[in-house]
Amino acid sequence: MDLQRVERELINRLSYPYRWGRKQSNSWDHATNFIYKTYSMQKLLILIEPMTQDLKDYAMNRWYNYWSAMAVEDIFSSHSCVKANSNVYDKLVDFKINDIPFDHKTSVFPRGFKHSYEYALEHKKELIEWLYINQSQEGRKHLSNRLFIIMYDRQREEHWKMKSEIMIVKKAIDKYIKNFQSDKLEKVYIGEEEILSDIIWITKGL
Repeated sequence: MDLQRVERELINRLSYPYRWGRKQSNSWDHATNFIYKTYSMQKLLILIEPMTQDLKDYAMNRWYNYWSAMAVEDIFSSHSCVKANSNVYDKLVDFKINDIPFDHKTSVFPRGFKHSYEYALEHKKELIEWLYINQSQEGRKHLSNRLFIIMYDRQREEHWKMKSEIMIVKKAIDKYIKNFQSDKLEKVYIGEEEILSDIIWITKGL
């Protein structure tokens, strides 16, 4: 994957408002699944032109989040200790690090957590539990191992824009993988499930 090209295309999205007209739904996902094969913002704008404004916003957001996530997955998979999952339809595993399977999710720092960034740093396990319980209520909801990549912009609080900064994300992931230790992962228990998880922070203005 050409990460610099992906970054340029994602940056083109930043001049448009980031609005969710509704929560993620399977029906609207189906209506916008063309985002998986749409590589440029220019092409995306052509495809969404006939849609209602709410669906346009939804498609742009899905496109932006998807290609940012694909870049993240590519960055992980570039490391020798990481093996990508060859089954693209597997929603439980994106890759393995030292044979430990993980899904990954890039997210902005959640307002619903009701605590500060500083609190989250000191209570990482609490935030991870909150993320498992409160995010991904549709097709990707599961209790498998997950690495969370959390964006936090202290100055502008436009956390979502940081998903476009692929080279900064790459630097953080590369550092994380270089220092990866399986015994440092958080063990989270939800119900009877034991989950291995961790957070990689992408921060600005600190």
